[in-house]
Amino acid sequence: MQLGIFAKTFATTGALPVLRAVADGGYTAAQFNMACLGLPSMPDSIELGAARSVAEASGEAGVSIAAVSGTYNMIHPDRTVRIQGLARLEVLAASCADMGTRLITLCTGTRDAEDQWRWHPDNASEAAWSDLRTEMEAAIAIAERFDIELGIEPELANVLSSARAARRLLDEMNSTRLRIVLDPANLFEVADSAERHRLIDEAVGLLAGEIGLAHAKDRHADGSFAAAGKGVVDFPHFIGRLKAAGFDGPLITHGLTEAEAPGVGAFLRTVLEESERA
Repeated sequence: MQLGIFAKTFATTGALPVLRAVADGGYTAAQFNMACLGLPSMPDSIELGAARSVAEASGEAGVSIAAVSGTYNMIHPDRTVRIQGLARLEVLAASCADMGTRLITLCTGTRDAEDQWRWHPDNASEAAWSDLRTEMEAAIAIAERFDIELGIEPELANVLSSARAARRLLDEMNSTRLRIVLDPANLFEVADSAERHRLIDEAVGLLAGEIGLAHAKDRHADGSFAAAGKGVVDFPHFIGRLKAAGFDGPLITHGLTEAEAPGVGAFLRTVLEESERA
């Protein structure tokens, strides 16, 4: 597996300074964010030179662009917000080839109008699921047009709140354009060790064939998020299950500070190296 990090972890701006910081932190891949260029994460337009600067910096720094973040609230209660998000997704998709990536990560969304990462009871409604399907159909059409893939992630606060929900969406959409982003810390909030292992095993078992990207953040025992290796997630178990399922794609860490990046990278490299010897 290739070890990477969210490019937005680093405070500098500009494709080359950011990707050099990624490399200096000990990583060989990045999930890029347009904010690293001083733009909104989902801009209304992207100049050709800006997009190409990412691919050029990728080659110079020796850091591959595993994905670019394209998160907007796909089931926002205000349809005009969804329309705007979809238009911006198309802008991002049109620049993927010039940036040197084929994967955009999405946020399946929430009915919470203020925070796309906060749970809302209506997320469990059939109306929310119907809106997600409609939005995803439009997103897949964009992906087809620009020959890219879309990463969807089981996330407790979103409508796609579990591995089972992700499996359902994959089956209903029946599109090779959809890939799974799997983060073990998004499968539970507070759970004992046996339950954490069960949830990881279930997720990998249900989704193995479609996992395109793995994420690596952690949780403290109280449910709050932590940098990988600082909490209760059993990363040797997670990485071992991914390896056993045939996954050999990028492992991208996030939810950490710039100062934590070298230490987290060292921890994850050790886990990866030990998994190779297992």
